[in-house]
Amino acid sequence: MSEPMSERKIVIVGGGMAAARLVEGLVARGLGPQTTVLAEEQHVPYNRILLSAVLEGTHRPGALALREKQWYADRGVDLRLDSLVVDIHRDTRTVELADRTRVPYDAVVLATGAIPSLPPIRGVVRMDGSMDPRVQAFRSLDDCARLLTLLDEQGLRDNPRLPRSAVIVGGGLLGLQVSRALAVRGIETEIVEGRDHLLSSQVDASAGKVLKRSMAKLGTQVYLGARATRLTDEGLQLDNGYTLETDLVVLTAGGRPRANLARRAELTVNRGIVVDDQLRSVDDPDVYAIGDCAEHNATTTGFVSPAWEQAGVLADVLAGNQAAYQGHRVVARLRATDLDVCVLGEPQNETGEIVEIANPIKGTHRKLVVRDGRIVAGALVGDLSRVGLITQAFDRQTVLGEHEAGQLLLPEASASGSGIPQLPDDAEVCACAGVSAGRIRACRSLEDVRDTTRATTGCGGCAPAVRQLLATRPSGSQLNASQISASQPSNGQLSVEGTTS
Repeated sequence: MSEPMSERKIVIVGGGMAAARLVEGLVARGLGPQTTVLAEEQHVPYNRILLSAVLEGTHRPGALALREKQWYADRGVDLRLDSLVVDIHRDTRTVELADRTRVPYDAVVLATGAIPSLPPIRGVVRMDGSMDPRVQAFRSLDDCARLLTLLDEQGLRDNPRLPRSAVIVGGGLLGLQVSRALAVRGIETEIVEGRDHLLSSQVDASAGKVLKRSMAKLGTQVYLGARATRLTDEGLQLDNGYTLETDLVVLTAGGRPRANLARRAELTVNRGIVVDDQLRSVDDPDVYAIGDCAEHNATTTGFVSPAWEQAGVLADVLAGNQAAYQGHRVVARLRATDLDVCVLGEPQNETGEIVEIANPIKGTHRKLVVRDGRIVAGALVGDLSRVGLITQAFDRQTVLGEHEAGQLLLPEASASGSGIPQLPDDAEVCACAGVSAGRIRACRSLEDVRDTTRATTGCGGCAPAVRQLLATRPSGSQLNASQISASQPSNGQLSVEGTTS
């Protein structure tokens, strides 16, 4: 590296959750004044996973901000909102904005995320190239605001004379979250999923059946093995002959890495921007990529915690320290009212002994894949009472006794009768930020938890457990620094999310 670390100009392209985490890491290492963030959106980096909570009405849009704008200014970070980067000029080491201004860099980080896929539905795009006003994507805060405005304009909240319906295209994690958010607002929802069961990328057909039954109890009709083919004045036509009358069509059917800048700069792109263990482009040591747009070991991820782990590694690398990204075991967590789902690893692909307990009537299905005594994958639907202990065993690759895997699938009530087991201090509660139960108990309030540990600021799935730990901790209890350090998980390479980073 030609420039001293104290003088290097670091430019981050993107203003999502991965970029925000990287900035925090750079600030912690004294590199804030050298950092420029070029964010395309007009909002400060925010928690994208909680967008469905805004749609549901349980969170204010402003509450999603990961850091206030002043936080960046106070630490010398040059945060530029509404700044679209159109080119990277590797020969002059500058990035070019839409207004043709150029920003020089010594190291540039691509944290451009992913873009939603547009399914091939005729009529979605009109003859003039505009989107049919009934159709909405759902990936950004602006998407969420447009959807809420559309609901108001159509009178779907307050006017009982008008139809109150929405069709969600896609039965993955995001599709279920959006469906539940709209249903909570009183909108009649239907889901169209092209595969043979819900969450097909995460759970097997048995768990998918339980989920479909649960959705039906919550008032949502699910059409499986069906694809939307055409949007007409009458509604959304499916390839099975059905036409669904609807006022809204929300597209949640996946996305792809946003790698157009890398392609224009002639960097290697497969599905994502190909990077090495230091998150560097394999073509240029001054260009890095993290988050949804990056491809490491032929793998891309749509989850927050791998992006955050990458951000931590890259912050070390940019500070001149030795660090390497080795990948993640992912736990996907569904964030939706009245739906509890957690998936460890890839239960569809992992091999091993299957430990399984199901009660379709109650709406529960719990499965672990165990190999050599270790949990290598699993899926929990409808009962997450012991998810903390299961996640800890999965993260640490704990060797279980002969009957322990089965015992972990049995629900456990706490001594206090709250239905939540009493977690030991070293049990991981927030895997997004790698925070243990002991660190939560050492905090004074929810705000203290957020500020000092970053728990609840990722997927939000740990929020109920965090509140329970704060409510039940001994009065005035605190842990000293050595106790906090000892209570941290040993691996730290685990992720728990609802959707994408």
